[in-house]
Amino acid sequence: METIISSSSVSLFNRPLIPVRTVTSTSTSQSASLSFLHCSTKLTYALPRVPSTLGFRKHSSTIPKFAVTCGAAITEINESQFPDTVLKSNRPVLVEFVANWCGPCRLISPVMESIAQEYGDRLTVVKIDHDANPRLIEEYKVYGLPALILFKNGQEVPESRREGAITKVKLREYLDALLEISVP
Repeated sequence: METIISSSSVSLFNRPLIPVRTVTSTSTSQSASLSFLHCSTKLTYALPRVPSTLGFRKHSSTIPKFAVTCGAAITEINESQFPDTVLKSNRPVLVEFVANWCGPCRLISPVMESIAQEYGDRLTVVKIDHDANPRLIEEYKVYGLPALILFKNGQEVPESRREGAITKVKLREYLDALLEISVP
């Protein structure tokens, strides 16, 4: 279900036009265990003002601000939590490097949440914010977003690095091959 909430401030008589639109999208997907995943994406942005030829002041457009929030299957960690959560884990950990401004990151967020729930008994999924953790970005040479890296026994699994958006089917194939799990 998608809800668009729009509020705009329109004023005549040489006042600036500052429309603001908020888009809230709520999607529900069902996993094999019949548990439901509720994700929401919120987009807020200001549109450019009308040119001064119409009696309004000029203004440069602002950058959209996005926030992606989902259920509790994925934990967001930072640099200080990385060693304990990822490197010292006794089970495989899939690390997803993301950023709020990254379109493909927002696109695969519901897929990642669904996979985290589906593989919850065999795999831990964590999310790391690219902008807030520059040391990890540099250490693991993350050049594209979203970036997925699988860690086992405290080390990066060879050939596990994946960058860019991915479908749920391809993500399952990727994980099954890396975890050596037969596809159901």
